[in-house]
Amino acid sequence: MIVVTGATGNVGRSLVRVLAAAGEQVLATSRGIAETDVPQGVRHRRADLADPESLRPVFDGADALFLQNGGASAHLLSTPDILDVAKAGGVTRVVLLSSLGVATRPESPSHGMLGRSIEDAVRQSGMDWTILRPGGFDSNAYAWVEPVRAQRTVAAPFAEVGLPTIDPDDIAEVAAAVLRQDGHAGEVYELTGPALVTPRQQAEAIGAAIGEPIRFVEQTRDEARTQMLRFMPEPVAETTLTILGEPTLAELRVSPDVERVLGRAPRTFAVWADRNAAAFR
Repeated sequence: MIVVTGATGNVGRSLVRVLAAAGEQVLATSRGIAETDVPQGVRHRRADLADPESLRPVFDGADALFLQNGGASAHLLSTPDILDVAKAGGVTRVVLLSSLGVATRPESPSHGMLGRSIEDAVRQSGMDWTILRPGGFDSNAYAWVEPVRAQRTVAAPFAEVGLPTIDPDDIAEVAAAVLRQDGHAGEVYELTGPALVTPRQQAEAIGAAIGEPIRFVEQTRDEARTQMLRFMPEPVAETTLTILGEPTLAELRVSPDVERVLGRAPRTFAVWADRNAAAFR
């Protein structure tokens, strides 16, 4: 049995679907999961990663675990305990969803240092482990749903700075392959899309997907920072803005790892926009 944590998130939800379609026995878990969050016939159970003891019934009889980083300090403190409980339940393989920032921003408390500590706990777990480090998600464009619906407008900073963002479904398919196949133990996969895409190009792709032009408004860094501070701590906002506006060469690199694992190129942002066009109409 494969346990999927974060099963209501952008990656976890897709991963549950992919594994179930492949005939795997899956248990989907998150703090607020409900029957409507999983495909028919898939088991689900509420549990909190910050409370490892709540996971004991989840791991009973499991042999593989998809562990979502989450980025919370409580998760960091509980990661070794989570892994101990997983091993006690029978888990021998763990796949961690980490972040590219662990490698590209190692001195950042919010992006690198926290993630590295969680990765280290996984490496020291005594289980077969694989680490997935995706860059920015295509699904971050969901932040534009309301202004696109209301005004056919996207506002974002750094209009012409491109990053190789990735479709969460590609991350899920890589995770499914690694969970189901041998040969991935001890690997760290950096996951990106197939090409650099700028915020302006993303807005154009959304417009093409819904069949209407989207007006792009370039924000200043200060304007974007003010907006971000409504939902993220200041250090996270500052590092995020630096990545968006002044990416390192490592953050601009298009990784071959999706194709290496899946045998096909990753999907483009335009494909993601087409698949999710209904959200923006």
